[in-house]
Parts: sequence; C-alpha cells; structure tokens
Amino acid sequence: MGRQWSLEESVVVDAAPEVVYRLVANLPDMGRWSPECRRVWVPRTPVRTGSRFVGLNRRGPFLWFTTGRVSAAREGEEFTFDVGVFGLPIARWGYRFEAEGTGTRVTETWQDLRTGRGARLAEVLGTVFAGTNTERRIAVNRHGMRTTLARIATAATAPSA
Repeated sequence: MGRQWSLEESVVVDAAPEVVYRLVANLPDMGRWSPECRRVWVPRTPVRTGSRFVGLNRRGPFLWFTTGRVSAAREGEEFTFDVGVFGLPIARWGYRFEAEGTGTRVTETWQDLRTGRGARLAEVLGTVFAGTNTERRIAVNRHGMRTTLARIATAATAPSA
C-alpha cells in the first residue's frame, strides 16, 4: 500500500454550525481540543483568512513548534489552516460544518503538504521533533482527529456553549 496523503473524520454534533465553528475558529482554544496541540498564540485577533499563528505541540516526550496561516475562515461553513516548521510546509488542517437534522456534521480534514523541495527534510524533522514518521502519521492523526472531534462535540453541547 502506498503512502496516504490525506485523511477525514466526521462527527454529528447537536449544535448549530455557527456554534461549532466559533469553538474551532478560536485558535487559542485548540489546545483544549487536540491531543497534540498544547497552546496557540495568535498575534492579532480576530482570527480571519490570512491570520498567522504559532502552535506549541507535544506528544509524549516530544515537543515542537509550528507556524500557521489561516487559509479559509467562513463562519458556519469552513475553517482551514496550513502549518509548517522552519519555513517548510507540513500539513493543511481543515474543518467543514454542514447542517444535518437539528445539528451539524463536523468534518476534520488533514492533508500532507510534505512534497517537492524540502519534503525529505520535513519528513526527517517530523520524525526527530514529533517522534512520528510518515508511516505512523496516519494512525496518529486518525486517533487525534477522533479525540479532537469528540472534545469539540462535548463542548458544543455543554450548557454554557
């Protein structure tokens, strides 16, 4: 089997698309949802298309920083951002929000951007800093996405959401 370059996971949340979108698009809260992301610093708010940010990530003993840029921020529809390390593209993460019944289908997407010039270096950096080579990244991301979506769903349906 060849390398898998993308992944999607979905969950239906008992909340309106705008409610779920606001949870996801509040980047400083990403550390509450993601099992790898610990903190996000956004120098300028509100977050919108073109906003830049820095993420601090941790998995087990591995700790690393990423830089990011929001590529789509359409309330209640889509929130997407690209992350990289040392100027090298790593991944595109996205969330789609689609009304389903009285709730929202939230789909989290991941696309590997480690292609072209610098791809091999980006892969080595992923192994060294994040402790995950390309063969394991799909399994790690699938687990992380399911955890992230479950946490978002719980927060979206909490009484204070």
